[in-house]
This record gives sequence, C-alpha cells and structure tokens, in this order.
Amino acid sequence: MNVLVTGGAGFIGSHIVDLLVEKGCTVSIVDNLSTGRPENINPGANFCNIDVRDPGLKEIVAREKPSAVIHLAAQVDVQRSLQDPHTDAEINIIGAVNLLDACSASGVGKVVYASTAAVYGSPAYLPVDERHPVAPQSPYGLSKHTVEHYLRLYRDMHGINFTVLRFANVYGPRQDATGEGGVVAIFIDKLAKGVKPVIFGDGEQTRDFIYVKDVAAASLAALQQGDGGTFNVSTGKGLSVNYLYQALKALTGSIMEPLYQPPRPGDITHSTLSNARACVSLDWRPRYILMEGLRETVDFCR
Repeated sequence: MNVLVTGGAGFIGSHIVDLLVEKGCTVSIVDNLSTGRPENINPGANFCNIDVRDPGLKEIVAREKPSAVIHLAAQVDVQRSLQDPHTDAEINIIGAVNLLDACSASGVGKVVYASTAAVYGSPAYLPVDERHPVAPQSPYGLSKHTVEHYLRLYRDMHGINFTVLRFANVYGPRQDATGEGGVVAIFIDKLAKGVKPVIFGDGEQTRDFIYVKDVAAASLAALQQGDGGTFNVSTGKGLSVNYLYQALKALTGSIMEPLYQPPRPGDITHSTLSNARACVSLDWRPRYILMEGLRETVDFCR
C-alpha cells in the first residue's frame, strides 16, 4: 500500500510512519518541520519538506501517487488557538482543504483524519461517546471539527472515502516538552531538570491518556476499515493529573512536588472517551497500560 502521511516528522506522525514502513508499505512524508524534527524522519520513507497550505502540495501528491493519506499536520496548541485563531484556522482548515483538493486531483482513495477530543467541549456525560454533542470551547477544537464536515462533503462531491479518529490525550516518546507540549513530556522534562512542574487547577482534573503506539495501530487499522465513520481513539479510562504526576515521580525517583496555578482558559475539567465503537468497527484496542507506556517514555527521554 502506498500511503502519504502529513505531519510524518512529528510526534504522532513519526510513529505512524515507522509502523507503516515496518508493515512493508510505501510511505511518503509531508512536513514543513515547524514542529516536526528531522531526527524523527524514518529513512525508509520519502520526505517532502512542504507546508500543507502550499499550492505546490498538489504536485507532490500527484508525484507520490498515494492510495491513501493519513492527515496529522496541524496547529495543535489550544492556548495558541485562543490567542491567534486566524493562524489556527489557516493551518487546520485551509491546509486540510488544500490537501483534499490535491487528493481529489490525484484520485486518492481514502483519507484518515486525526481529529481530537477537543471537539466535544465540556462533557455532558462520561465516558464521552461519538454521539455526544459537539461543542468545542476553543478555536482549535472548532477548526478540527470543521474539517470533519469537509471530509463528508468531499466524499459526496469527489468520492474520497474517509475515517475520522478523535484522539484522546496522546503521550509517548518524541513528544515535545516545549510550548504546549503534552503534559507527560513536560513533567518528565521538568523533573529531569530539577524544575518544579506546574499543574493548572487542583490536579484532580482527569484525562484519558493513550499511548502513541496504540494511536499508530488505530491509524493503520482505519486505512482498511471504518469507512465514513468517526471513532474515539482512547483507553476509556480517566486518570487525574495528580495521579499521573505521582506515577512519574515514582518512575524518575524524584521527590519534587509540583507548583499549582489557576486553571487556564479553555481547559476542561474531566475528559474520558469511550472506545467501544473503535474496538468493534476497527478491530482495534489499546495494548499498553499506563505504567508500561510511561516507563517507555521515561526511558526514551533518558
């Protein structure tokens, strides 16, 4: 199978590329390296340094001739989206439309789209399933959900199949600890440097932490299954930030206590996603328990 991965030099994308190469697929990467890293690029993939908003993307897709595209390239910083919603929309919406136009022109059969739990907003019930009302509380969540509608429109207009994957809180090796990096990477980085990590709120807010290798496996499963569907990719279990921090303290041998600060705008108190639909329709389920994934992540950072 010939697959193009946008954002394939990034945290999640590079793991997906690694698994595709391992499975014997022909793989192309599209990434402008704004947040992706050259060292993440699998040598078995063809790398194209280009922004998804670039008009030249159509030529890249035509040259690479993928049968499917996994689209991860995005602006993923919630706080940045609140400060600069214009750029967030330009990357996440205009970039996706540019990609879909390129896919249509080249006859790409399917797009697997990386969406987010942020589309749901503050949960009305837990665990959140795919029937839950969509009510994003940030421009990031809104821009990601908007593309889900474009996918359905392009399927109806141009025959491009799709599967939407709404990721919970993904963690694992290669996650960036700078800026709005994932909380696991930030905690590990701060503990390694002897700097008190900041926990916003009282730390009792819960998140559904899914290991990046499980996310990669779900993305590959969606290449062949789940046509036209939307699926949560999650563990189905909520863990508090305080619990996560104590687990990382134990793994790193640290005795440092965190610094608590007021909650940030747009932060949701509790978020747990049901993965029942993905387990059935994608024939997928998470394999990694939290401590196993955290241990691999800590070992990588060391």
